[in-house]
Amino acid sequence: MPKSGQVEWDPKDFQSRAQHAWEGLSKNLRGGRMFLIVIIGLVVLRLLAGAVVIVPAGKRAVVFSKFSGVLETQLNEGLHLLIPWAWSATQYNVRDQTWTVTVGEHEAGQSHASEGQLDALTLDGQQVFLDISVVYHADPSRVWWLHQNVGPRYRDKVIRPQTRCVCRTVISQFSVTDLYAGDRDKIRTDIHEALESSLMEWGIILDQLLLRNVSFSEEFRQSIEAKQVAIQEFERMQYELQAAEKTQEQAIIEAEAEAESLKLQGKALRDNPLVLNYEYSQRIAPSVQGIVTERATTPPSAPNTGGR
Repeated sequence: MPKSGQVEWDPKDFQSRAQHAWEGLSKNLRGGRMFLIVIIGLVVLRLLAGAVVIVPAGKRAVVFSKFSGVLETQLNEGLHLLIPWAWSATQYNVRDQTWTVTVGEHEAGQSHASEGQLDALTLDGQQVFLDISVVYHADPSRVWWLHQNVGPRYRDKVIRPQTRCVCRTVISQFSVTDLYAGDRDKIRTDIHEALESSLMEWGIILDQLLLRNVSFSEEFRQSIEAKQVAIQEFERMQYELQAAEKTQEQAIIEAEAEAESLKLQGKALRDNPLVLNYEYSQRIAPSVQGIVTERATTPPSAPNTGGR
C-alpha cells in the first residue's frame, strides 16, 4: 500500500507515455524532412534557373564572371548554360534602331524640348537647324566590348553626342549659301562618312543617315527673300537696258542707212539732173497724162534723151 501523498508508479503507463512521445517526435521529424526537402528543391531550381539563359532573335548576351570580369565573347541566339552564381548575362539588341531629331520638337525619348533641336553654325557664322534620323545597330561581334566600355545606355552616351559633334563640324565647313542653294547630298554624304568612322570605334555600325531638312533663322530667310527680290529687279533693269541699247543701235543703223541713201541720191542728182524728173514721174499715178507747171508740160514718163 502506498503512503498518503505518494503517486503509485505504473510501468504500463510509463511505457504508454514514452511511446506517445516517440510518435510525436517522429511526426515532427517527418515534417522537418519535408520542409528541408522543399527548401533544397527551391535552391536547386534557383540554381538551374540561373544556369540557363535563352537569347531570343535579334539579340546577343554578354557574360560577366564574378572572378574574371566580362568575357571577351558573346552568346548568340539560342539556349546557353552558365555557371550558377559565378556568371550572369546581359542581353543587347543588335537590330536596327533609329534616333531622330526633328526641328521644333524634342528628340524621341527625351522630355526636354531644348534637347531636341540640333543646331550648328555655318562657315560664315549663320545658325542653322538640322532635321535628321540616325539608323544604327550594335556590332554583333563586339557587343562584349560595348558592354565593357559603355554599357546598355550607349545611345545617350555615344550616339547623341557623336552625332551632334560630327554634324556641327561638317556644317562649319559650308557657307550658309551652300546650305541654302547647294547640293544637300554632298553635305549628307560628308556627315555620314564622318559619323560612320566615329561610331565604328565604339562598336556601333551606322546603317543610314537621313538629312530630311535644313532650317534657317527668320532673319536669314527675310534677307534671302530681299536679296532674291533685288536680283530679280536688277535682272529686269538689265533686260530693259539691253532692249534700249538694241533699239538705239537699230535706230543708228537705220539713220546711217538713210543718210547713205540721201548721199547717193545727191550724188546722182549732181551727176544727172534729169534723174529728178524721172523720180518725180515715177511717183505720179498711172492715170495722169500730163502736168502743167510754170515752164512747160512735163509728161508722166521720163524724157527720151537718147541720141541727143
